[in-house]
Amino acid sequence: MSEVSIRARIREASNATFLADLDGTPVVYKPIEGERPLWDFPDGTLAGREVAAHLVSEAFGWGIVPPTWLGDGPFGPGMLQRWQEIDPAQDAVDLVPPGDAEAPDSTWLPVLEAIDEHEQPVTLVHEDSEQLRRMAVFDVVVNNADRKGGHVLAMPDGHRYGVDHGLTFHVEHKLRTVLWGWIGEPLSADELEGIDRVTEALRGDLGQALEEHLTVSEIDTLRARCAALRAVGIFPPPPGHGPAVPWPLF
Repeated sequence: MSEVSIRARIREASNATFLADLDGTPVVYKPIEGERPLWDFPDGTLAGREVAAHLVSEAFGWGIVPPTWLGDGPFGPGMLQRWQEIDPAQDAVDLVPPGDAEAPDSTWLPVLEAIDEHEQPVTLVHEDSEQLRRMAVFDVVVNNADRKGGHVLAMPDGHRYGVDHGLTFHVEHKLRTVLWGWIGEPLSADELEGIDRVTEALRGDLGQALEEHLTVSEIDTLRARCAALRAVGIFPPPPGHGPAVPWPLF
């Protein structure tokens, strides 16, 4: 039987998170016992929500979430996810001086203006790419309440992974993300087809698989979000109540 062995603790994470080894493969291990209680998400459900996010990602067909599953480790059952080595020279989300996103040759989309820790003005930006557009669609569908800039992994080949999906699938609107750069823009044919694939999969294997990790109400609300996004056909704006971005941003 394969065993998870701990390499190091990832201390930046809000819940107990470890870099571990599984049969020579590096993985992220998040034990359920290490999940911090939250007022708006039931205790002990974050690992299952991460697995559910991967299942929906697979239904989209875009490879947004790295392989993720439930397994046992030194601190009990929890989430396991294949570790990804990012390219440190790339940034998909960043803070830049004001005006940089408006330069003629800029590939950045501005999200908001802020003041940094040195009391200097900065602009939160993200790249204008197909990979991040797909991730933004995914986040709307799964109702991601925690898309921080550091949860977007820039890979050497140009692919972008999204990670840390414990705060997803709530029945109430919880979308908090740094990926607001396309508000009001029409969804592409590819993006609409992705939503259709998820909708169809929810009628069969995906719907059944999600029952292990989500409540009936959460699955029904997931279906409703797919239908609503498909009907409106644009990147939606924030609803106007509650925070639109997570904190901290990174």
